[in-house]
Amino acid sequence: MTGNRIRDLREDSDLTQQQVADAIGITQRKYSYIETGQQQLTDDILIKLANFYNVSIDYLLRQTANPKRNL
Repeated sequence: MTGNRIRDLREDSDLTQQQVADAIGITQRKYSYIETGQQQLTDDILIKLANFYNVSIDYLLRQTANPKRNL
């Protein structure tokens, strides 16, 4: 589940849901729904999360175990 990876990144960074939600411009409730899989990621939020955590979109989508971006 994508939400687990997103939650793990947040927890590894010692951030609250509110802090991440504020950083990417959504409500804490919406962020919580994304983490728990109750709401699907939009392309916009996916890009914002990848930029925020400095990881690849493929990593967030669990298509790879390598978080590094291919630039």
